[in-house]
Amino acid sequence: MDFAPTEEQQMIRDIVRDFAESVAAPTATERDREQRPPVTEFKDFAALGFAGMTIPEAYGGQKLDDISEAIVVEELSRVDPSLGVMVAVHVGLCSMTIVLHGNDAQKEKYLPRLASGDMLGAYSLSEAGSGTDAAAMSARATDDGDCYVLNGEKMWVTNGSCADVFVLFAKVVGHPDYGKKKHGGVTAFIVEKGFEGFAIGKKEEKLGIRSSDTTALLLDNCRVPKENVLGEVGKGFAIAMNALDNSRIGIAAQALGIAQGAYEAALKYALERETFGKPIAQHQTIGNYLADMATRTEAARLLVYRAAWAKQQHYEQGAPRHTLEASMAKLTAGDTAMWVADHAVQVLGGYGYTTDFPVERFFRDAKITQIYEGTQEIQRVVIARALTH
Repeated sequence: MDFAPTEEQQMIRDIVRDFAESVAAPTATERDREQRPPVTEFKDFAALGFAGMTIPEAYGGQKLDDISEAIVVEELSRVDPSLGVMVAVHVGLCSMTIVLHGNDAQKEKYLPRLASGDMLGAYSLSEAGSGTDAAAMSARATDDGDCYVLNGEKMWVTNGSCADVFVLFAKVVGHPDYGKKKHGGVTAFIVEKGFEGFAIGKKEEKLGIRSSDTTALLLDNCRVPKENVLGEVGKGFAIAMNALDNSRIGIAAQALGIAQGAYEAALKYALERETFGKPIAQHQTIGNYLADMATRTEAARLLVYRAAWAKQQHYEQGAPRHTLEASMAKLTAGDTAMWVADHAVQVLGGYGYTTDFPVERFFRDAKITQIYEGTQEIQRVVIARALTH
């Protein structure tokens, strides 16, 4: 058992940290205030080759190991969680899902453009009445010769307003399982933003990750060519669940980055701010806060990297699915991000409540990591089921 990063993993951390601090940090506060997606920053990041970190070289990618993928999202989120989740969705929920389930023609058409950053990817599963209960989706797809015609409204789509291609789920009417099983007929489609009948809906006003756009998608007789069915018709629910196993690790890495960023901001302030003749870091209460923040963050890091390792074993060596490890990582890292960010605000006192310091943004950003990609309550259900069945 080796806890040391490889030379390549450390190099990747250094490169991404430098990018985050020099490129993303200067615009993060303004983008958060304006609710402006980091499209320019993403393009700059893609130029470093990381937009294709889940895509094989044969399709223009630069495939990294799964721990390195987590490190990339962690380091971006340490500075700007909105950019962190934009990248996580692009490389994981969109690109990797096409890598795993796409046919040769789909991979050749989409993966090189996703790898270069020429296309930004998104993923659309949830609806107003089917968040946690994904099988309850109401979006429908009807066979119309060489196309499927999609109707419905999707919600909570990260990268929604600025993405070029979406992995999107709807139920195919007329499939043998349609109406017989709750998830009967669920099918994955690759949908381009320019398809007839496709439109961007409402953009959500959010508490946190305000530089990450979250929108509805409107499907009004949206015509999707049959060659854009991802995997088999009616087999989309399994694709969606597998994608969630992977994406929960990405969100756990985002939460880890938030915790690390909030802790570092609190530590820096506590070493500089003096009361009663000494830095507040030397007062026992503040020192205890910092000790707990560092310890909880490190514990979360170990779970996140272990989940990433389990994911790699699953795909490379046929190990069992990494559902348990992913849920444990997401549960722990999400709660850690919220706890550390809360205490970081407390360490800074009144300054922590202002936009002069990043901890108020970390505090707002942290909350979503306890909600999306499966709430903390659902993670406990998943973990308990894995332990007892």
